[in-house]
Amino acid sequence: MTCVSPMSLAAGMTLVCTAAHAQSSVQPIDQTGANAPPSTKKTQAGSHAQGTSDSTFDDEGGEHVKVVGHTMNILNEPIGIGRMPQDVMHTPQTVNVVPKLLLEQQNVKSLDEALRNVPGITASVGEGEGGMAGDQFLIRGFQAQNDIYEDGLRDFGVYARDSFDYDRVSVIKGPSSEIFGNGTTGGAINITTKVAHLGDSYNANFSGGSGQYYRGTLDFNKQIGDGIAIRIAGMGNENNVVGRNNIFSHHWGIAPSISFGLGKKTTFTLEYFHQTDNRIPDYGVPVITRPGTKIGRPATEYGLNRNNWYGTTYDQDDSDVDMLTGRLKSEINQYITLYDDLRGGMYSRYFSASQPGCDATCTANFFNNPSAAMINRRGHLGGPEPYQQDDWSVQNVFSGVGRFRTGGIRHEMIAGVDVEHVYDRRTNYAYNFNGQNGTKADMTSMINPSAVQPGLLLGGYGQYPNNLVRVAGVGNPLHKTGDATDVGAFFSEQMWLIPEFSVKAGFRWDHWNSHYSATEGAVAAPTRLSAQQDTFNPTVSLMYTPMRDTMVYFNWAEATTPMGLYVTNSTEPLRSSTAGFKPERSRLYEFGVKQQFFNQRVGVTAAAFRLEKGNAMITDPGTSTVTSSSDQQRNQGVELSASGEILKNWTVIATYAYYNSETTYSATVANRGKQLQYVPKNSATIWSTYTIAPKKPWNLMFGGGLTWREGVWLDQANTARVPANVDFSAVISHNITQHWRLALNGYNLANRLNYSNLFSDRATPAVGRTFMGSIALSY
Repeated sequence: MTCVSPMSLAAGMTLVCTAAHAQSSVQPIDQTGANAPPSTKKTQAGSHAQGTSDSTFDDEGGEHVKVVGHTMNILNEPIGIGRMPQDVMHTPQTVNVVPKLLLEQQNVKSLDEALRNVPGITASVGEGEGGMAGDQFLIRGFQAQNDIYEDGLRDFGVYARDSFDYDRVSVIKGPSSEIFGNGTTGGAINITTKVAHLGDSYNANFSGGSGQYYRGTLDFNKQIGDGIAIRIAGMGNENNVVGRNNIFSHHWGIAPSISFGLGKKTTFTLEYFHQTDNRIPDYGVPVITRPGTKIGRPATEYGLNRNNWYGTTYDQDDSDVDMLTGRLKSEINQYITLYDDLRGGMYSRYFSASQPGCDATCTANFFNNPSAAMINRRGHLGGPEPYQQDDWSVQNVFSGVGRFRTGGIRHEMIAGVDVEHVYDRRTNYAYNFNGQNGTKADMTSMINPSAVQPGLLLGGYGQYPNNLVRVAGVGNPLHKTGDATDVGAFFSEQMWLIPEFSVKAGFRWDHWNSHYSATEGAVAAPTRLSAQQDTFNPTVSLMYTPMRDTMVYFNWAEATTPMGLYVTNSTEPLRSSTAGFKPERSRLYEFGVKQQFFNQRVGVTAAAFRLEKGNAMITDPGTSTVTSSSDQQRNQGVELSASGEILKNWTVIATYAYYNSETTYSATVANRGKQLQYVPKNSATIWSTYTIAPKKPWNLMFGGGLTWREGVWLDQANTARVPANVDFSAVISHNITQHWRLALNGYNLANRLNYSNLFSDRATPAVGRTFMGSIALSY
């Protein structure tokens, strides 16, 4: 069991004492956490075959059945975090869920693939000093690379996440600092992992397809005693990328877990995760501006071969990730439930990536004399010098949920403390050209690139100090070290003033302390910087539930991004030029409706929001350094979704988002009124399947979907743009027996030139037409 800090004990005692004080007038309440008024909960007979139901008891001992509809209806999905005990239906915020059924039907293999089902998410690989790569996402146009969570705990690693141990993925839209802490300007991504459960299950899947794709997964669960079970999920994956030369990934992973006390009042789960990955990073093709025009576009829009890759034989991204997590849940009594989640992580990574740049001469030659066009693989960002990154982190979240009544008013209180520390150490390496220190030549043909660069030598530890990446105001450091500690305390209370109407208010206070140093190498003197900031983030929600299947809500929330937040996934977490800068502040106003139909088989949501951000974090287009500024930005719009089983055996999940974004103020006058970079005005997804004769030998499931994202700007000045993404995908499957299934998936069936990862001056062509066959075993 994890150690509990004094602050943790204080938070727990607060809940216990509050409940004890009210106990004389308290009546037991339904602890499912549903917002639905008790008077509207009615016993349901015959829930749908593909749904589930949970029995609860009212104050008089009468049984109620809480029906959980079809598994594709995301409104019935829990968030999967102790401090967010409600399901999606009763969470006053836009929440997109990629459910387990959708992950299986699409044969999803990574977090990136899963999030393509969520509108408003853009993949934008970090740049600078050879680049960050890994999973770098934006939500509603705002950075979220530090806002990826697994079971409510932050994942600090910089790596490409495989989905072999995912049960579902949730995206909580909008500022969520009251729940998750600093950051979460656009929202948070929470992954619910596979853990041990009661009963036995055995699942295996083998897939193979285009691009020499071979993949195998195993998911084994065994109950070994009263309330004790073990589970092991594993994966091996090897693939090239269709439509891109020289790009591959070889990775494997394992995720065992053991749970104690399952089905009892106190449960403890211990889980371990390991992933090893050896891949080639892809920084895409340069964005160029045709003579006589003002808008830059990817060179592939002007006929450049989409397969062209501009890396060298030195490019690689090798990572090892290890995380050990312990999660404790204890139902103290009918009023109090306590949680304690502890995770330690270790991340090791060697990274080197070429960053292709095409200057004015290169651009002119491409349009007039293509064979003479030469790409500078070091671009304008100083790459591709590699580095070794070694990180570790620890986080503990202790929280308690108290549910009780005072007179006729229901209460739900949530309180706790969150303590985390992260450490980052990087050792930089340098290239040399023909033994001449300081020479930076690294060119290749734009039309017929070669990964071999004669004369390019990779130096050993500290061998070429003058060739190390130059950091403005620092010099050429050999080592960069960063660390940060965050201590946070949070509290919220939801009160049902009447059965149909409730108010929720909460806050989180954080003390943020970060350090950064650049030492050794060709530097005049060591650079050592630090920052301390206290942040306070409140939230208020109003919820009206006139019926069990209807909720209307309003949500107001704030979030803070302090300087130095991006310890592991930025070039420089702190800079002397930004000392004393105010943290980034964001504010959300959201009004929404959530409605379920057909005995909860179908869920529909609609939300209008306005998201304002001040002291915006700006990425410098020349150095890719994240700095604070006085810029003010705004994104407002509408999001819609529908999911579930609309007719028997016919499922659908669809989303749409309209965003109206703008830089409302900028010190750069020309940027005022411009659309925010990476933010599409319109985006939508739909996935639908139909099953013929599901329990017959001639059964057949078929379906498909569309992912659409309107074109986006790549810079704040709106001078570079990528066109719209349109991706048609499909699936057909057949259950040979009760335990064996054959499936064939097709992706990007039109073989359209789409763009997956976006940069300020480059874009990566997405995977071409791909087919994937699979055979699955389930017992």
